[in-house]
Amino acid sequence: MKLKLVAAGMLLAFGLAAQAAPIIIKYSHVVADVTPKGQAALKFKELAEKKLPGKVEVQVFPNSQLFGDGKEMEALLLGDVQIIAPSLAKFGKYTKKVQIFDLPFLFNDIHAVDRFQASPQGQSLLNSMDKKGIKGFGFLHNGMKQLSANVPLGMPSDAKGLKFRIQASDVLEAQFKAVGGNPQKLAFAEVYQALQTGVVDGTENPWSNIYSKKFHEVQKYIMDSNHGVLDYMIIGNAKWWAGLPPDVQK
Repeated sequence: MKLKLVAAGMLLAFGLAAQAAPIIIKYSHVVADVTPKGQAALKFKELAEKKLPGKVEVQVFPNSQLFGDGKEMEALLLGDVQIIAPSLAKFGKYTKKVQIFDLPFLFNDIHAVDRFQASPQGQSLLNSMDKKGIKGFGFLHNGMKQLSANVPLGMPSDAKGLKFRIQASDVLEAQFKAVGGNPQKLAFAEVYQALQTGVVDGTENPWSNIYSKKFHEVQKYIMDSNHGVLDYMIIGNAKWWAGLPPDVQK
């Protein structure tokens, strides 16, 4: 009898402990904490843990600490992380619809980007990968892209023969080829060294990335081109999301 009571007590204790354990949410990204994406991730952690004290624990991993931008989507789908925020150029494998953001000179400024993302058409893109196991939560601004190189870029013809680092996007690749450039698809974490050693001659980035990663140290010229947008979509593993309690989802 005593043995049964002890066993029952242990099971109850383990059950209560399991019930009390917070839900761990791993939020992985590839940029610094001081960037818009880095700050947004930290703010999410602050608000989530404040609203759901003891129920959730958000672990933020910046600067490709867990996964680089070439591996983070796979990690999300495998359940190794729960939330990531890839740039909009990274979704071509899962939906062609989001590639609209890779088109050059489509938006005059970040306000035009914001208006489109808030529109019904823009919001519908968040659900465009549901069948692929990807839950879209919202968009996150990083800014308009600027061209940089070690030679002046005053005319499209100035890009001829130069090697430009680009994200893994066929649309971006076609753009640089159209002006005679030689696009190179490299992971974001490799860009500084690639610029420093001459593996590539130039790149395209918003000012926040240029400053936080110190690309200005290894580039002689930065053109205020505003030729495209580099924003993010905050996404989660759809299966993980569906399994969360309703109060946590809210």
